Amino acid sequence: MRVVIVTESFPPDVNGVAHCALQTARHLAARGHEPLVIAPAVPAGDDTDAPCPVVRVPSLPLPGYPQVRVALPSRRVAAAIADHRADLVHLAGPFVLGVRGMAAATRLHLPAVAVYQTDLAGYARTYMGTGEGTAWRRLRAVHGAADRTLAPSTAALRDLEDHGVARVRLWPRGVDTERFRPDLRDDALRRTLAPGGEVLVGYVGRLAPEKHVELLAPVAALPGVRLVVVGDGPSAPALRTALPGAHFLGRRTGDDLARIFASLDVFAHTGPYETFCQTVQEAMAGGVPVIAPAAGGPLDLVDHGRTGLLVPPHDAGALRAAVALLAAAPALRREYGRAARAAVEGRTWTAVGDQLLDHYAEVLRDRTAVAA
Repeated sequence: MRVVIVTESFPPDVNGVAHCALQTARHLAARGHEPLVIAPAVPAGDDTDAPCPVVRVPSLPLPGYPQVRVALPSRRVAAAIADHRADLVHLAGPFVLGVRGMAAATRLHLPAVAVYQTDLAGYARTYMGTGEGTAWRRLRAVHGAADRTLAPSTAALRDLEDHGVARVRLWPRGVDTERFRPDLRDDALRRTLAPGGEVLVGYVGRLAPEKHVELLAPVAALPGVRLVVVGDGPSAPALRTALPGAHFLGRRTGDDLARIFASLDVFAHTGPYETFCQTVQEAMAGGVPVIAPAAGGPLDLVDHGRTGLLVPPHDAGALRAAVALLAAAPALRREYGRAARAAVEGRTWTAVGDQLLDHYAEVLRDRTAVAA
């Protein structure tokens, strides 16, 4: 099967869309299929590690948010899909480039699967204070044209259906349980980050307004707790002021990131607009208890009172109280951490990739039935 993955972001970008698109391409290639990736061009991009050919489309940085690239109009999308003789088009987080991919698939009479990955309405609310209706109209247009929309969580699926998107199915995200694992806990790293034996509480993710990392300010002030922040983004300068005493480690990836996860005592996430939340799964794979907002993707991932704690979104006091509870209870942290690891052991990218192939097969079968 020849599949074209049209993605708004692809490595060396580091975010959920890029990661999921890469894992999708890897799984397709491993199963003997022929993927092709179409993605925005990035400065000093290097596709030598990609598991398949990559077509880069000219792009510009998003004004005010240069970490995000926006593709420019280009005929390369339709030409690449046609040249690949695609059987199916996979739209990874369609926003700009994905819309063009959907249009090309329609013109070429190809089935399309659209993956919902970003809460655009939440972003509009955060950055503009308005525009949610416009965001949902755009989402309905592209997802409504697709043969199937895949939602990463039950909350995202319900949101899509409530806003009039049809043909939605659940498809979660996988986690690399070989890379992220508890035995990578590093005592030397812990002594560096917490020389007084403090409880290490970590956040990993983009440092951007929609993540509301500033909610960790009361956590950073807790006695006996040391906050570690991993990531980069436009909010980094302000957060360094808002979170005095926190360790800012910048962007980390691969085995280095896995070692940091496993060395934490508690993982705390603050973003209320997560359609899934990959870092929660990675922390769980590292055997770390999780505290996260009771909203969106974390509702599927965190079993409250067993693998971690869910707190009301935007509630800094509740977040502080949850951290304080776990900081004072090492036995409970270990219990939650073991349960967290066990909960994700079956969620490998191989298992999730095979579920995706099942969705492809059903879409292709339905197309064939309609044509007959």
